[in-house]
Amino acid sequence: MKNENARALACRLVIRAEKGAYSNIALDGQLRASSLDGRDKAFAARIFSGVCERKLTLTHALSPYLKRPFERLDPEIRAVLLTGAYQLMYMDVPDSAAVNESVDLARTLGKSSAAGMVNAVLRGLIRGGKKLPPVKGDKYDKAEKEYSCPADLIRRIEEGYGEENCLSLLTHSLKEPVTFLRVNTLKTNAEELISSLRKRGICAEISPHDKNALICRDLRDIEHDPDFVSGLYHVQDISSQLCCRALSPEKGNTVIDLCAAPGGKSFTSAEIMENCGKIYSCELHQKRTGLIASGAKRLGIDIIETVTGDGREFNGSLPLADRVLCDVPCSGYGVIGSKPEIKYKPLSDADGLPPVQLAILSNGARYVKKGGILIYSTCTVNIRENEDVAKKFLSEHRDFHGSIFPADMGGAFAGKFMTALFPRDHGGEGFFICRMERE
Repeated sequence: MKNENARALACRLVIRAEKGAYSNIALDGQLRASSLDGRDKAFAARIFSGVCERKLTLTHALSPYLKRPFERLDPEIRAVLLTGAYQLMYMDVPDSAAVNESVDLARTLGKSSAAGMVNAVLRGLIRGGKKLPPVKGDKYDKAEKEYSCPADLIRRIEEGYGEENCLSLLTHSLKEPVTFLRVNTLKTNAEELISSLRKRGICAEISPHDKNALICRDLRDIEHDPDFVSGLYHVQDISSQLCCRALSPEKGNTVIDLCAAPGGKSFTSAEIMENCGKIYSCELHQKRTGLIASGAKRLGIDIIETVTGDGREFNGSLPLADRVLCDVPCSGYGVIGSKPEIKYKPLSDADGLPPVQLAILSNGARYVKKGGILIYSTCTVNIRENEDVAKKFLSEHRDFHGSIFPADMGGAFAGKFMTALFPRDHGGEGFFICRMERE
């Protein structure tokens, strides 16, 4: 689009997301292709990300000022109204600028006939105090509009894990995201990496939950950060790092990571093992195993061997292992903060996953040595994919039993062999880990 400004780029991204594009992939691709300067790209990214996070809230706020249902409007006008409303309600943008630019944008997108309607609706939102209208229904309907998460999904999470954990996840999903880094202890340590980042004006601090995990709030353009390029760290949520702690690989071990891409758990395991032993990082598609191999090379890890194949099918070329990790494909409800489009998908999309997850876990068990450790993990907070799958596996595999998490993990792990993690536990994303041992 010629002479495209930041708001036009944000609208285009919203339209793409409505057609099914993943928000992070759409954003990265469009920002790279755009000729806008860094400041305008950041402005467009904030609008787009905000609309994705708060779509249901924004739609509800606009509804009193519309003469027909929001869903019946043209995609371009929906995008204009959503981006305009987000600026009015959640950004420090003058009301006049948000409205006038939105009206102009409707014309730019070829919808001049709707320009007057855009003006009237956004000005109505201003006159109404930019507030949400009352919500009819039960507490789940009200939470849907407040947290922009479908009521059915809220109900399912709460039924599985309780109201406090559910609200922890919903609140966290609307906060400014935090980046967790994993220190590559093969090349540096936490203190040295913090010092190097600070020299470039980037603040980082050690997580209270792991001495080699850093919390970083202002790191941008990570792929071009010199410390990243030099392999001093990789990006990995604290939940995923704690999963590797639960796996507890030891120097010289043989480890199989059955669903490994993009490779973070394999990398962290290799660092814990001091790059001594063997890790087989398995993934369904060769393109994704290629990402693991390139990441390992950047980090200076040479004990990782990538393997392409279906995690549900036994691979006779793989050896028995001391540690097997099954971080299975899942609904992803734990990561709705970083991938908000997930929460808008039908719940039925998740209902067919447990049989696949159980098949991968059961296959992974075949590689575990006697006395070895098997980890089952997901990045979801759906009890049907978590505890229910783990319990079914244990009922069908009597040679496995729950193995208490390492004592030094403490917190949500103390005295347990499986646990769901929520942001209130550790500040990261929602996650589930079950630790089992072969008799």
